[in-house]
Amino acid sequence: MSNQNGPADSALRASPSGHQTALSDIRMQVMWNRLLSVVEEQAKTLVRTAFSTAAREAGDISAGVFDLQGQMLAQAVTGTPGHVNSMARSVIHFIREFPVETMKPGDHFVTNDPWKGTGHLYDIVVTSPAFHEGKLVALFSCTTHVVDIGGWGQSPDSRQVFHEGLFLPLLPLVRQGVFDESLMKIVRANVREPVQVEGDIHALVACNAIGEARLSEMMKEHGIATLDELGEHIISRSRAGMAAAIAKLPQGSWYNEMRIDGYNDPIDLKAKVTIAGDHVEVDYTGTSPHVSFGINCPICYTEAYTAFGVKCLVAPTIPNNAGTLDAVLVKAPENCIVNAPWPSAVNARSTIGHMLPDVVYGALHQCMPGTVPAEGTSNLWNLKLAAGHGLSEGVGVPFQVTTFHSGGAGARPTKDGLSATPFPSGVRNVPVEITESITPLVIWKKEYRPDSGGPGEHRGGLGQVMEVSHRHGGGFGIHATFERVKFAARGREGGEAGGNGRLSLASGTVLKAKGFQQVPPGDKLVVEMPGGGGYGAASKRDPAKVARDVTLGLVSAEQAKVRYGAE
Repeated sequence: MSNQNGPADSALRASPSGHQTALSDIRMQVMWNRLLSVVEEQAKTLVRTAFSTAAREAGDISAGVFDLQGQMLAQAVTGTPGHVNSMARSVIHFIREFPVETMKPGDHFVTNDPWKGTGHLYDIVVTSPAFHEGKLVALFSCTTHVVDIGGWGQSPDSRQVFHEGLFLPLLPLVRQGVFDESLMKIVRANVREPVQVEGDIHALVACNAIGEARLSEMMKEHGIATLDELGEHIISRSRAGMAAAIAKLPQGSWYNEMRIDGYNDPIDLKAKVTIAGDHVEVDYTGTSPHVSFGINCPICYTEAYTAFGVKCLVAPTIPNNAGTLDAVLVKAPENCIVNAPWPSAVNARSTIGHMLPDVVYGALHQCMPGTVPAEGTSNLWNLKLAAGHGLSEGVGVPFQVTTFHSGGAGARPTKDGLSATPFPSGVRNVPVEITESITPLVIWKKEYRPDSGGPGEHRGGLGQVMEVSHRHGGGFGIHATFERVKFAARGREGGEAGGNGRLSLASGTVLKAKGFQQVPPGDKLVVEMPGGGGYGAASKRDPAKVARDVTLGLVSAEQAKVRYGAE
């Protein structure tokens, strides 16, 4: 081992080989667990110091540690799969641009390149070298979704990435502890919320700096000079565990397709899932081509959510790192909507990306019966609201805010679906009090939406109903990026579809599910979120559960009678 003269090492060298191996494995596991604690503190630092609600309230972030070849060794539990798994691939781009041998203590590098980062300009990635006793030993990387990046705004109305805001290629952000003030001036001059965005960038740097400090403490405590042996242990053990889990599955290929709303026209997502030996391949051949609006998805984000979907079913208990991610191979034809080329508009790439686990699950259900949930809302129903010149009518303080909310998840083979739960993203809903405290908005209603959960032996999760207005009677705008309005989440094994979503004004006007639209002064925005699909025939549902749902107001007496046969 590359340990430095520790007494434990002397004991290991003197032990019989079998005993030595056992003790070595235990010691590696202790260090592995400690490394996971390091990245979790890294992530918590970002959450605690960030300015925007996306990070500090919703946890829309990622954090992780990498070896010097750019392989992810550990990720924080705090964060989203789209950020974590695309960040896991992005570090190699930083290394190519800034070779590790040129990095100095106190350096930090930045990008929001959608194709080399995490899929759209609103996500800023910072990657930093980590030194221990003067020697470069690792890299830390982290991501957060900032409240604004300029350009068109957060809706998918844009036609090219150039419309979507400030594009930061791979750049030095901090050199040996000194911020590039010229770069920060450019950022401040191009965003509507400069204080929040600059604050988040400083939080990203602090996040990686804490990771470096805690890693050095860990290495000193365990008497190691490099992460080479520990990294090899983590990746090889994870790869072997993933391969063993895949080998237990039926071998072969299965197909599924799902139609979703799209921007103007429906989008067909098609997947062939092949389980073969030590890997799972997902091929999106046949999926709709990329479009002229900002719902296109770069391949990095497609890979992120595809790998997450597969891993959730195949090996949910194995830690997520390069060893497990490499077992999921993703193929997608160039120019399709899940492999959109530069300079496609990609602002709302999550509209497509969050649907991909459902597409994969429809195929895996055919070979893993009794395991896969029904389709859920999947697409986040975030309220991306704004006011200001050109964005709203009436007087008032300009603002930009993203408040995270979600519809219902699909029912599970043995349980009801989770209501108002954001799967697969895993972000937290933002408390209404937070939104009201930082904007002139009032949330008049936020409650479960009755009858939105798909009927079934196990009911789909319910969506929500929200009503929002301006506190002082002014107008505001919404950047809508919603799905499941035309095509609902489908049930499984006889379960019925969840309720469709709807966006409207209290005055009666129905709004589009996608694109920037204004809420006139004095009116209210009404958001009715979709529900998840049901699992199993509704006729098989326990009458006591139906009665309980009616008592709690989750299911109306009419639906209980019509869908469940209640008397």
